[in-house]
Amino acid sequence: MFEVRIHGRGGQGVVTAAELLSVAAFDEGRHAQAFPSFGSERTGAPVMAFCRIDDKEIRSREPVMRPDALIIQDATLLHQVSVFEGAGPDCYLLVNSARDFDRLGVADYVRRFRRDRLLLVPATELAMTHLGRPVPNAVLLGGFAALSGLVSLSSVIAAIAERFDGRVADGNIAAATAAFEFVRAEKEELDHAQAD
Repeated sequence: MFEVRIHGRGGQGVVTAAELLSVAAFDEGRHAQAFPSFGSERTGAPVMAFCRIDDKEIRSREPVMRPDALIIQDATLLHQVSVFEGAGPDCYLLVNSARDFDRLGVADYVRRFRRDRLLLVPATELAMTHLGRPVPNAVLLGGFAALSGLVSLSSVIAAIAERFDGRVADGNIAAATAAFEFVRAEKEELDHAQAD
């Protein structure tokens, strides 16, 4: 079973991100579940959502305590909540930020993660460019598809198109595709650097 924990703030589409990821996996013929965990339910408050994906039926309904992947939709949470709790060195880590890990103040901590599973994506900027709103959820799913290979970009796009209509769907699809290409380029650059 592959378990994903998504951290963000109320209003950033954290719960929707988990649901879209589960639909993308389901569309690929796998079992999936998505569910939220709320503290205080207000805009701007920390929110977590979970997604599990497996080839067989999923019976667990507990929060994800040992994630295989972390998606951080708001980098300000890196110092406010325990986003890394339970994450081992093989965990995929995708953070919404245009700043590097040094400038985010977590460089020493993230060194324990595998470098090929660790990436920053300017998801809010991509959302503003393609959607006109600072909502990074669908954008990060495009990046996550490229980083992990857990789901395909086409499945993410299908899930977005199933959930949204018109310009909102088009903008989210364009932003997710841009994030996918961004991550793919970053991974290629990292591969070249490691080969040298």
